[in-house]
Amino acid sequence: MYYWVDDSGVKNYTNTKPPADQPFKIIEERKTILKKVSFDGTLSYEFRVVKVFDGDSILVNAMNLSLSVRLIGIDAPELGYKGKKGQAFSRKAKNYLKKRVSNRKVRLKLYGTDRFNRQLAEVFVDGKNINLELLRKGLAEVYQGRKPEALDKETYLKMEAMAKKEKQAIWQLGKSYKSPKQWRKENPRK
Repeated sequence: MYYWVDDSGVKNYTNTKPPADQPFKIIEERKTILKKVSFDGTLSYEFRVVKVFDGDSILVNAMNLSLSVRLIGIDAPELGYKGKKGQAFSRKAKNYLKKRVSNRKVRLKLYGTDRFNRQLAEVFVDGKNINLELLRKGLAEVYQGRKPEALDKETYLKMEAMAKKEKQAIWQLGKSYKSPKQWRKENPRK
């Protein structure tokens, strides 16, 4: 966690790198800060989504706190990078997420952080779980890695099964479909 004081004297916190023009300090107050705005893991404060990076990660702001968030329990198709073509439906997944959350207020249910220091969370808009919506639309698959015990894995698997049965988005690719995990393995970022 980083913090810096802006020109108005207000402390700003982020789990992403602070603005280049701001001298900052690294702190380990993440749990303390998040406990102030959470109840049973669900952040009681609404955050505004300021950026959608791809089909399963966003940037949110509130109360001088910026968080990079990875939608837990799902894995969306990978976007291309450095001239490399992305996976089928990667743009559609990003655009759907953007349409649902951009510049909107969301609530987060937190599950810790990942190795990139992103906050792992279920994202809710108007009471609807966006993670599950992406699965149901076939724009993501259930994440194949380790999942927290508290996450309702059965509901995630059920949404994916429904999308598969109806051949939604990625599932219409049939045998040519590659999971994002496999795609990342075959296309490592250098």
